[in-house]
Amino acid sequence: MAIKDPRIGWSGLGSMGLPMAMNLQRHLSKTAQTNLTYYNRTIASGKPLQDLGAVPATNLLELVDKCNVIFTMLANDRVLTETIQSIADSSIPITSKIFVDCSTVHPDTTESVSRTISGLGAIFLSAPVFGGPAVAATGQLVFAIGGPGPAAAGIRRYIQNVMGRKIIECGEEPKNASLLKIGGNIITLNLMEAVGEAQVFAEQTGLGTAAMEELITESFGGIAGGYSKRLTSGIYAPPLDTRPGFGVSLAIKDAKHALSLASDFSVSLPGLEIAHNNMSASRDYAGECLDSSSMYGTLRVNAGLPFWNGTSRQG
Repeated sequence: MAIKDPRIGWSGLGSMGLPMAMNLQRHLSKTAQTNLTYYNRTIASGKPLQDLGAVPATNLLELVDKCNVIFTMLANDRVLTETIQSIADSSIPITSKIFVDCSTVHPDTTESVSRTISGLGAIFLSAPVFGGPAVAATGQLVFAIGGPGPAAAGIRRYIQNVMGRKIIECGEEPKNASLLKIGGNIITLNLMEAVGEAQVFAEQTGLGTAAMEELITESFGGIAGGYSKRLTSGIYAPPLDTRPGFGVSLAIKDAKHALSLASDFSVSLPGLEIAHNNMSASRDYAGECLDSSSMYGTLRVNAGLPFWNGTSRQG
């Protein structure tokens, strides 16, 4: 199901949503399609997007009214649920509109909002992404898509080689894409934990972090190497006046979703439990302005080192 000459909207311009929307707007401009319409609670966050030609909406309902394909990239389950409910409670008809949610939320949330949207005659696709803000900026994200096949096929042209390099099909049930995203987060957070442990080991034994980082990158690939650079460059604890690449509270939320589902299905995730506990301890010690890799700070403290390394902020 491809809508001919759709008007596309975007809601949510955080650390992931903004670079994704910018790539989409560049594509629309390059292919002489109607400019993206966007909305964000802090509308000033969309200034880089507006500079590319995108058009701000004064509120969410205006965006939904004007557009027939609406992408969302929102912070958490509560924000997504409230956003969809506000649309459902409005008088705006949404029959045949396509909603594409890229947020990372619990599968139960995906199922709930999908029922709400489909009950009003619209179509809901779950399309969470794999990769951080730097990957989003390059348009190299991996997307998982769950939902009605014809609609999913129709929006591929706005994802493949635009915002992402790969789409993984998850079938007709939107919640399956959310399940895949949560499963991927188990790997991501365990890998961050492992890289942090290796780098603390390297520092404490006198080997040094440079040699360890080179090994991590060469033997385990660019993703693991990128996680190592978050530590050695101090990004795990950035300056207080900056925004972390992917905030620790979002990562803790993702870990909780995975642990909750694992409990429901009698699956043990001991590695993720450790990563979750270390991230929580880091946030308790150093506050919200931390990257998802900040379990490294707790690992440092446990080894007798300061939470801060030489390139991070110092308090």
